[in-house]
Parts: sequence; structure tokens; C-alpha cells
Amino acid sequence: MIGLNYELEQREASGNPVRVGLIGAGQMGTDVVATTRMMKGIRIVVSADIDIERAIAAYKIAQIEGDVVVAETAQQADEAVAAGKLVAARDYRVVTDMKNIDVMLEATGVPEIGTRAALRSARNGQDLAMMNVETDITVGPILHWYAGQKGVLYALAAGDEPAACKELYDLAVSMGFTVVAAGKGKNNPLDRHGTPADPAIQKEAARRGLSPNMLIEFIDGSKTMIEMAAVSNATGLIPDVRGMHGPSTDRDHLNQTFALKEEGGVLNKMGVVDYGIGRVAPGVFLIVRTDHPRLREAMILRDMGNGPYYTLFRPFHLCSIEVPLTCAMLGIRKQSNMVPLNRLVSEVFAVAKRDLLPGDTLDAIGGTAYYSLIDTYETAKAECLLPIGLAKGARVIRPIQMDAPITCADVEIKPSTVYSLRQLQEQWFEGKISEPELLKAVDELAAD
Repeated sequence: MIGLNYELEQREASGNPVRVGLIGAGQMGTDVVATTRMMKGIRIVVSADIDIERAIAAYKIAQIEGDVVVAETAQQADEAVAAGKLVAARDYRVVTDMKNIDVMLEATGVPEIGTRAALRSARNGQDLAMMNVETDITVGPILHWYAGQKGVLYALAAGDEPAACKELYDLAVSMGFTVVAAGKGKNNPLDRHGTPADPAIQKEAARRGLSPNMLIEFIDGSKTMIEMAAVSNATGLIPDVRGMHGPSTDRDHLNQTFALKEEGGVLNKMGVVDYGIGRVAPGVFLIVRTDHPRLREAMILRDMGNGPYYTLFRPFHLCSIEVPLTCAMLGIRKQSNMVPLNRLVSEVFAVAKRDLLPGDTLDAIGGTAYYSLIDTYETAKAECLLPIGLAKGARVIRPIQMDAPITCADVEIKPSTVYSLRQLQEQWFEGKISEPELLKAVDELAAD
């Protein structure tokens, strides 16, 4: 992103800022609006949320002055933007169907809405910036493919751990290092069976300005699994073991912890994703290796240690605050900072938090029914494990014991757009559908 500040200044001076349509005005989405208030060359021109008051409040919280128009249609929204008004909407389709925006930013964290919004925006010629990692790990490859077919760009948003890890990964690979492990620090105590119904969780969530479900998504480890799956699916790195190791460590010992077992570390192999618990968060890290004697000497001179393992550490990730940079890159440079490969490398699947009985309905990620673990896509597929992006609304049809992985045979999956797109993605991976047939089928889903 070197030099992007100058390009943004030029867009500001020309009176042609990058116009962004936001879907999801929760905590993260509102942070984005506030950040653009302080930036040059970029504007949030429409904010959509199922709670219209929240969509309106995002501008007020961000201290953005101007008349806010509540639009019920894309045409109304386009007219308001053309007149210099701010727009709020209840329906995400107002954003996806607009002509007067350059980038659609999806920030709901809901796989179904993320899928629908991404398909519709791509079909209508908008570049896609995805804060919705839950959608990306479920159907990211086919969304990226479809965007390309429509001549637009798909990108995971800067600032969150996946993109911060990818930034370090690209740096290391560009310099010829061997990547041993990419990871993040987890700053919440791990409790696989935590639920949002716990009064202590509700109190802590209120203190931190989060919903109880969002806090549980962090505490039960689901978010960590999701984030590192996104890194895996963008780089080809894999989990070393199911659920990753997640050892206790700190910044200064990362390169000792994430080394091969025969060299005192926890890893069975190199080229993995993982996470550390302890004094690592809120940073992300890359453990790299070189056996070149000259470079080993050079690393010693740069206070990187004796090797052969070295730590590249980014001590911060600014989540939603960095997100507008991705929107700027899409709108100005026509460049994505992070995209998935054309296949899934890892899968995140559901594991029962409690004994589940026939007739139970699975709730959302961060709920009471399941937590999440990561494994390779091939292993998850062979075991028919239920992807978490398809779990919400699924009905249990046979008993599942606590801590047992939930399989697709254990539930009836609720029909949805994300489920239909996932089925098409599976056919695409397996070569069972031609690209013209695939494009027609995805177009039909996008138009629904």
C-alpha cells in the first residue's frame, strides 16, 4: 500500500472520491465509517443495516455531517448520492443494485447475507471488499471466480488477522524465505463450551461493546479457526493438526515454539497455519527459515537471531480501521490485497458444544449449539463434516454427543443461497460442471 496516501489525495483534489456502499453497520461497520471521516479521497455514501436506526447512527457516530436520506430502492439511493446526500437503507439490495458506488463493503459476518450481497454486487459491476470472512471460507473461491467473470474484483479486507498475515506472507515469499508457520495471537481465554447465555459473558460483552455471540465466537475459538482458514485458503498453508496446536507462548519465543518437533518445537511439518495463546495478541506472525549461510550471517547482524527459524512479527492489526485501504486499492489501483485460491485448502466445521437431540436446530456461530475446528478440506470432505457456513438453521436428525464433530448426515441443512452456491462450488472443484454451465447457474442465483 506504499504511496496510496498520495493517490487518495489526488482523488480528493479531483473531487472524485472512491464511493463505498457499506452493508452491515454494526461495531466494525461503524468503525469503517468513522475512519473514512478522517481520510481523503474516499467516502461511505450509503450505509445499510436491517436496523435502520443503526444505519443512520453510523454517520452521526462518525461525525459526518449532512442530510441522511432513507432509501427504499437503489434508484432513490443513486439520486440521493448524486445530490450530495448521505443514504441509509434497510435492505442490502439497495446497495448492491446502485450505480453511484464503486465498491461494495460487506460487514455483516453472516454467510447467507454475505453470499447474496457478493453475488448481486458482482453481477451489477461493483468491486467487492469482504470483511465477512465466514462467507469467504465457505464459498470464497467461487465468489472470486464469479467476480472475475463479471470483470470486477474480489478482496478480503485489510486490517483483520487474515490480511495482516498475508501481508507478511507475501513479504517473506518475495524474499525467498521458506515459510514455516503463519499465525495470530489469541487474546481471549479458550473455552470451547462457552455460551452467550452466560451472565458473565453478557456483562463482559456489554463492557466491550460487543454482542454476546460475537464475544463467544472469539472465546470458543471459532473466530480463530475461521481467520486461519482464510489464510490457508489464500496461501496453501495447512493446519498441522485438527484444530491447530494453539500453544502457550510469547512474541520472543515464537520461532522456538513454531519449529519442527525434532528441533524443539511443536510442529510435525513446515508450511502451516496456527495460533499462539499468551503475549502475542494483538499481533500476527510469520515464522520463516533460511539455510543460506550468507543470509544467516546477515540475519544475525540485523538482530534476528542465530536461526534457522526467524520471526516476522506485526504487533498490531487494526481490524475495521484499515479496511478502507482495501476499498481504496480496489477503486484506485484496481488491485486486490488478498483473494482465495481457486480451491479450498482448509475447512472449518461444527463440533457439538453439548449433547444434541433430534429436532434441535443449530444456531449461529458463537451460539449455544456448536464450536468450530479447522482441518484440511480433503479430510473434512472425506468425513462429511458440516461446514460452519452451512450450519445455521440446520435441523438435527440423530443424536450427537458433546464434542463430537457434526456431520452432514447428522442434520438436514436448510436450503439457502450459500448452500446452493456451495453445491455448485463442489461440482466446479470436481470438474462436474463446465464453466458456461457454472456461469449460467451462478447468474441465476445472483438474480434471485
